[in-house]
Amino acid sequence: MARIALTGSSGLIGTALVAALRRRGDEVVRLVRRAPSRPDEVQWDPSSRHLDPRVLDDVGGVVHLAGAGVGDHRWTPSYKHEILASRTDGTTAMARAVAEADHPVRLVSGSAVGFYGDRGDEELTEQSPPGTGFLADVVLAWEAAAAPAVDAGASVAFARTGIVLAPEGGAAEPMLKLGRLGLGGPLGSGKQFSPWITLVDEVGALLYLLDHPEVTGPVNVVGPAPVRQREIAAAIGRAVHRPALLPAPSFAMKAVLGEFAGDVLSSQRVVGDVLVTSGFQHTHGDLESAIAWLVA
Repeated sequence: MARIALTGSSGLIGTALVAALRRRGDEVVRLVRRAPSRPDEVQWDPSSRHLDPRVLDDVGGVVHLAGAGVGDHRWTPSYKHEILASRTDGTTAMARAVAEADHPVRLVSGSAVGFYGDRGDEELTEQSPPGTGFLADVVLAWEAAAAPAVDAGASVAFARTGIVLAPEGGAAEPMLKLGRLGLGGPLGSGKQFSPWITLVDEVGALLYLLDHPEVTGPVNVVGPAPVRQREIAAAIGRAVHRPALLPAPSFAMKAVLGEFAGDVLSSQRVVGDVLVTSGFQHTHGDLESAIAWLVA
């Protein structure tokens, strides 16, 4: 049994991760911004960029997932600032606490495939350089904020997560709803690569990274087989026995989503070399099994 600290525990990934940690017998310390209401909660203020390192007493590992949702609101200047600050401030606080802890603490810090920007058909590994655009700039600053822990010699991995497929919540929920109505066609041209992973494998990968402190640096947390967005739409259509032909035009998405549409329509052919070569095995190793699980 280990004692694991977690931020972002109320989100889609965090909720599932808490349950998985407890199932295997780990004790979870949940860092929350509000006043604690349960014995397993500890209050923190990520905007202060400070966390008392004593919070990490007896903690063997941290999974840091907190950050404002990139798709929760239109990207106004103020919300773009919140997206950036919510990641860099909290990561700075956590990294400093890890660096100042009186014992080694493994840090698995949230990150995103947005690091790579829009790259067309180029295959992207952990060794690929950053792309351009707002999200790429955010991820660069986000990962750089962990420097205090890295510089102190702590074991730090950056989980560059792709599109998480889950039956409820996340990007897949509206896709499933539209698919069941026969309206689940491709987004834009559908030619863009979408780096997907199921929630089961996302949680499994985070547990794996916690348990393997020798794996450090950026880790692409994606499924093993990159596919184009139109293939995802078609697979959902087959699974729910509905046509998936009606595309969502790029201009309509931009009208609804604003600047965020550019990132939704971007192409990222991301492969998870580090996870696979280090020994991680996906539960859903191909798109068909992933979508079958999703609709079941």
